[in-house]
Amino acid sequence: MAGDTENIPEMKNIKNIDVAFLPMNLPYTMTPEMAADAAKMINPKILYPYHYGETDTSKLVALLKGTPEIEIRIRNMK
Repeated sequence: MAGDTENIPEMKNIKNIDVAFLPMNLPYTMTPEMAADAAKMINPKILYPYHYGETDTSKLVALLKGTPEIEIRIRNMK
């Protein structure tokens, strides 16, 4: 699980991730574009965006459409 972070270059060193939790909500965490970039770097089998508040999660899904190896799971937390 990533804390309040961004898609930093060091994420490229993370390997063999089964499940990733990436925060996605400005101004403290990532935009959908940044979260998609981070997901592509770490390539988890399953991705849960969290801490997304009012951020449109469909943007993340659209950005990762070309990466079928990453299963995106969205949970309605309201």
